[in-house]
Amino acid sequence: MWEKRPFLLLILATVVIMIGTTVTMIVPFLSINTDEDRIASVKPYTPLQQEGRDIYMREGCNNCHTQTVRPLVSEVLRYGEYSKSGEFVYDRPFLWGSKRTGPDLARLGGKYPDAWHYKHMESPRTMIPGSNMPDYGWIKQNALNPQMIQHKMDVLDFPYTAKQISALADKNEMDAIVAYLQKLGSDIPWRKAAQTTIVGELKNPFIGDRAAITAGQKLFANNCAPCHGDQLEGGIGPELTDLDMDDDDLYETIHNGISDGGMPAFGSLGSNKVWQLVNFLKARDND
Repeated sequence: MWEKRPFLLLILATVVIMIGTTVTMIVPFLSINTDEDRIASVKPYTPLQQEGRDIYMREGCNNCHTQTVRPLVSEVLRYGEYSKSGEFVYDRPFLWGSKRTGPDLARLGGKYPDAWHYKHMESPRTMIPGSNMPDYGWIKQNALNPQMIQHKMDVLDFPYTAKQISALADKNEMDAIVAYLQKLGSDIPWRKAAQTTIVGELKNPFIGDRAAITAGQKLFANNCAPCHGDQLEGGIGPELTDLDMDDDDLYETIHNGISDGGMPAFGSLGSNKVWQLVNFLKARDND
């Protein structure tokens, strides 16, 4: 029947396709690109951050790292609060990505101090044992070119002033990419909101347990030593050889991290492992 009426079939097929396109693409697009989706705390990139973003794309970092946290329990537990459309209002192009050879970076800003990022970019394995990320220490030898940056800003019609551009004269590409990484997700005050309120009395279940101390030593080597030193002597983070903290206070610090000081939370390790770290640190403190 329909094969005898090709024009009618074509018209009906076009109508069905347009209805599907409207429902699945046009309506959602219009509903998420409104002023209501804008987030007041999300600010434009500074010239240094924008240049870092350009370097990030130039080096293909987006081929291994995504920049979006999906609204799935497993992702929120690992990376933090799921991404909102208003966070990307100043991104051209978007760098959401779909392949995670490395971890997602949407919530990286403020997780670590600047010094951590400089060391990590120079030699990723010094900060994350087993990382397969290439070394990028060489980019600190490349000074930024304010004149070229000014030209790019003019072409893109970015509203940066000549004074802002000239301030980049003493910066290099490493400075720029670190500034960009520290921007990611930092406009959203999600980290403090995500801190867990520990209800009830905290009681150390492993006091005097040598097995727990040994397990804590391994956990420290894998998670804490890059910042606090193999012998707790300090480095990026403070030395930990003379801790004047009660067990419960130390547990809360490790569990929730220090948002203003650039120490990430380690509550995702699980309560037992956090207590093992506490017992290792207290045992070393008493040596």
